[in-house]
Amino acid sequence: MMQNVHLAPETDEDDLYSGYNDYNPIYDIEELENDAAFQQAVRTSHGRRPPITAKISSTAVTRPIATGYGSKTSLASSIGRPMTGAIQDGVTRPMTAVRAAGFTKAALRGSAFDPLSQSRGPASPLEAKKKDSPEEKIKQLEKEVNELVEESCIANSCGDLKLALEKAKDAGRKERVLVRQREQVTTPENINLDLTYSVLFNLASQYSVNEMYAEALNTYQVIVKNKMFSNAGILKMNMGNIYLKQRNYSKAIKFYRMALDQVPSVNKQMRIKIMQNIGVTFIQAGQYSDAINSYEHIMSMAPNLKAGYNLTICYFAIGDREKMKKAFQKLITVPLEIDEDKYISPSDDPHTNLVTEAIKNDHLRQMERERKAMAEKYIMTSAKLIAPVIETSFAAGYDWCVEVVKASQYVELANDLEINKAVTYLRQKDYNQAVEILKVLEKKDSRVKSAAATNLSALYYMVVSVIPTDPQVLSKLGELYDREGDKSQAFQYYYESYRYFPCNIEVIEWLGAYYIDTQFWEKAIQYFERASLIQPTQVKWQLMVASCFRRSGNYQKALDTYKDTHRKFPENVECLRFLVRLCTDLGLKDAQEYARKLKRLEKMKEIREQRIKSGRDGSGGSRGKREGSASGDSGQNYSASSKGERLSARLRALPGTNEPYESSSNKEIDASYVDPLGPQIERPKTAAKKRIDEDDFADEELGDDLLPE
Repeated sequence: MMQNVHLAPETDEDDLYSGYNDYNPIYDIEELENDAAFQQAVRTSHGRRPPITAKISSTAVTRPIATGYGSKTSLASSIGRPMTGAIQDGVTRPMTAVRAAGFTKAALRGSAFDPLSQSRGPASPLEAKKKDSPEEKIKQLEKEVNELVEESCIANSCGDLKLALEKAKDAGRKERVLVRQREQVTTPENINLDLTYSVLFNLASQYSVNEMYAEALNTYQVIVKNKMFSNAGILKMNMGNIYLKQRNYSKAIKFYRMALDQVPSVNKQMRIKIMQNIGVTFIQAGQYSDAINSYEHIMSMAPNLKAGYNLTICYFAIGDREKMKKAFQKLITVPLEIDEDKYISPSDDPHTNLVTEAIKNDHLRQMERERKAMAEKYIMTSAKLIAPVIETSFAAGYDWCVEVVKASQYVELANDLEINKAVTYLRQKDYNQAVEILKVLEKKDSRVKSAAATNLSALYYMVVSVIPTDPQVLSKLGELYDREGDKSQAFQYYYESYRYFPCNIEVIEWLGAYYIDTQFWEKAIQYFERASLIQPTQVKWQLMVASCFRRSGNYQKALDTYKDTHRKFPENVECLRFLVRLCTDLGLKDAQEYARKLKRLEKMKEIREQRIKSGRDGSGGSRGKREGSASGDSGQNYSASSKGERLSARLRALPGTNEPYESSSNKEIDASYVDPLGPQIERPKTAAKKRIDEDDFADEELGDDLLPE
C-alpha cells in the first residue's frame, strides 16, 4: 500500500507560497502605452480597417507582451489563429469582436466611430394615442362618472343636499351614455356593473336625504330587481327606512323582513340591526307585544344597551311590573367592554407613563366615554321611569333600583339614583325626607357629594330668602287681585312693584291705565313718559302722553308733543291725523301742510296694501287686523306677553275705544283738508274745544299702518 504514497520533498516546505505573486502578463496595463501591437489595434479601430485576411495556418501565433523590463514577448493563440489586433507578416488582423459594440461596415468606408448611433439624430417620437378612439372615450366617461359620484358624496357630507342631488343626477345621465357606448364597442358582459351600482345607490341615497321618497324607492327598485347585482337585496332595509319615515309601518316591517331573509346567518351583526329596526317600527305602530318579541330575541342572541332600554320601555307601556324588573336587570348586565385598568400606569417606568398619558384622551378613549355615558343615560332613565310603578310607592321602587345597581358594574349610579329620589321628594313637597337623603349623601365621598351640598344650600337659601320686597312677586300679586276685580289691592301691589323696580313695562302700563280710568291725567303722563324712555322706538307711549295732555286741557302741550312725535316718526299716519285735527280746530295754518302729508301717506298706504293683497292671492289683508292695536308705530310691532295683552285690552276698553279717532268726525276733517289749497273753514274756538273734550282718550287706538317701501 505504501508504494502509491509519495512524500513531498523537504525543500517545498520552505517555499509554501511560491508563485503567489506570479500573474499573467496579459493583465499588465501599466505598459499599454508602450505596447506597439495594442496601439496599432487602437488606431485601426478608429481608422480604416484592413480587409479580412484568410485564416493563417499556424499552430501558434505569438503576440509580443510587455514584460517588467520593457521587452516584448509573444502570446500564442489557443485556437491556432492570429489574435485580434496581432501583426502577422506585417498585416494587422481585423478586430471582429467589436461588431456587437456598434461597429458596422461603414467604418470600412471611412465613417467615424459612432457606437450609439448619435449621428442619426433624435429618435422618432412615440406614437400618440388616438383621443377619438372608442376605448379612450369610454375611459374618459368612466373617469367623469366617478368624479361626479365623489363630488356628490362630498357635497352631502358638507350639508349641501341640493348640490349633492344634482351631481348624482349628472352621474346617472353620463353613466347611461357610457353603457350605450360600451355596448356598441364590446359585449354586454364587459359592462362595469360596479360603477352602475355605485351610481344608482348614490342617486337613491341623495333622493332619500332630500325627502324625495318616491324617487328614492323607484331607484332602489331598479337596483333590487336587477339580478346582475349581487347582494342587492340588503338595500331593502333602506327601503324599509323610507317607509318608516313615511309612517307606513306595515310596508316598513315587510321590507325589513325581506332584507333579513337576504342576510346570511353568519352576518350576525347585520341581522341584529335589522331586528332592532323591526322592533322600533313595532313601537311606533303601538304593537308593543310584537316589539317585545323582537327585543327579547336580540337580548338572548346579542344583548346591547339600546335593545335592553327599548325592552324596558315596552314592558312599561303594557304595565307588566315583573317583566319591567327583569328587563331592567338585563339592561344593567350588558357588558360595556371597556378596560379601565389600561389607563392606569402600574409602574414608574417613564416610557410606560408616556404611553398611558398618550392614550388617555385618544379617539378610542373618547368613544369609550361616549359609550359609558350612553349606558348611564339609559339606566338612569329606565330607573326613573319604572321606580314609581314597580312597587307600592316610588320610594320602595327607588330602593329596589338602587340595590340592583349596587350589585352591578354601575355602582356609581346608585348615588345618582338617591339624588333623583330626593328630587322626587322635593316635587312632592316632602322637604324633610329630601333634606334627610341629601344630608346622608353629603357625608359620602363620591361624585354626588357636591350635588347634594348644592341642593341643600339651595333649600337653606329658600327658608331664609323669602322677603317682602321682590318686585316680581308683588307684580304677580297685583295681577291676581286684578283678575279678582279688587282694583285697590291690585294698585297697591303694582305700585310697590314699581317702587322697587321702575323698569317693568307691564307694571308701568297697568298703572298708566289705572290713572286714566280714574281720570288722573297728569299722573298717567309720568308713567307713559317713563315708558317712552324705556322703549324710545315705540310711538305708542308718546301718543299716549300727547293724548293725556289733550284730555287734561293743555292743548298747546299736546300739539307740541304731537309735533315732536312727528319729527321722530315722520311716516306715522295716526300722528299726522291728530296734528291735522288739532291744527284745524285751533285755526293754525300748519293744518294744510299736515293734510298734504297725510293724504300722501294714505295714498302710499293704499298702494302698499293692494300690493300685499295681490301678493297673497286675495288672502285677508292685515291692515284691518292691525287697526285697533294701541301701537301707532308703523315700523315696529309691539309684542306683548299675555299680561301685556290684557293691559292693552284694558286701555282699549276705555270709553270710545270701539271706534277710531276719525270715525266720529270724518266730515269735519274732510272739510278741512280735502282741498288744502282752497279756503279753510273757520270754526270758533269754543266749538273746537267742545269737540276736543268730547273725544275719548282711546282714540289713539288706530293701529299700525304699512309704510311705503
